[in-house]
Amino acid sequence: MAILLGATISADASGDSPRRVPAEWEPQEAIWMQWPGPYEKSYETAFARIANVVADYETLHILHSGPAILKSARRVIAREGGNPDHSNIAWHAVASDSAWMRDNGPVWIIDDGTLTIQDWKFDAWGGAWGPQIPYALDDRIPLEVARITGVPHETVAIVHERGNLEFNGTDTVMLNWSVIGDPRRNADYTREQAEADLKAHFGVNKVVFIEGVPDGDLTNGHIDGIARFIDSDTVVVARCTEDAGCPANTSEVFENAAQTIAAAGFTVIRDPVDTAVVHRGMTFRTNYMNWLVGNGFVITTGFGHAAADEAARQRLETYFPGRQIYVIEMLDSWAAGGGVHCHTNDQPALPSH
Repeated sequence: MAILLGATISADASGDSPRRVPAEWEPQEAIWMQWPGPYEKSYETAFARIANVVADYETLHILHSGPAILKSARRVIAREGGNPDHSNIAWHAVASDSAWMRDNGPVWIIDDGTLTIQDWKFDAWGGAWGPQIPYALDDRIPLEVARITGVPHETVAIVHERGNLEFNGTDTVMLNWSVIGDPRRNADYTREQAEADLKAHFGVNKVVFIEGVPDGDLTNGHIDGIARFIDSDTVVVARCTEDAGCPANTSEVFENAAQTIAAAGFTVIRDPVDTAVVHRGMTFRTNYMNWLVGNGFVITTGFGHAAADEAARQRLETYFPGRQIYVIEMLDSWAAGGGVHCHTNDQPALPSH
């Protein structure tokens, strides 16, 4: 095990680094999920639908916290038309605190030809949901995944979540400074130090910081709800329309992100947030940015609005030609802060030689 301390690594901006984080659209070995426990039980239907799609295309590892949760997971997968004994599904008895494996799970890198797990620190989104939310088990998940897979791991002593990292697979990482620079996560951390650390940890030579927190976003603005790479040169950025009625600060975050990313030299496509839905007495704008890309498919977070969901599906067909697009309604999860990308963690495949 290597220990990487943020304050002790110098950045290599040469572009010749042996480290690389594959883009999400590159070939994958597997996708990982943490099955929801009792207080997140309302997510189970959406989880089962996601699992049933993934298992048709690639290996799916599902962590569960015990026999009762495993029994419930298997029942719901079967109820939704899937097979809990599918040859592509691997079950692992590993306890977790929550179901957001994008954020507390591994960052996967290829380091000089070897797949390596980076274990960044996790503190439940800077404690944004209050001190009563446990996270010690979630913080250990990268080490548990390393144990299961036998993949070597290294510890990065910086608090951050994978949902705030977008890679183009070549030379760039894009993220929201408002997250990694949040003093509840990393006190006295500077943008200059973050840039140096990110270049060193990921082998990139370009770091693109956006900034700002959309209204009501307790993650402090994860990039996977704002801007996403769809190829090495192109970024899709959310855009509020008049019909959606977005709060002014949300629109401002999106507009500033689009300008910053374009100024960094990338082609920008705007994805419309064009309406809103009401769920459990709360209003949610139809932001479809929180998609998962897999081997031959894309799943995005749906809102149960037939016209908007279908329009989003058609747009994603143009972003990811040749992949089957699925829209899965998951408003209970969205009400808690995220969608399909937040609940999944993709393991890249090692390139074949």
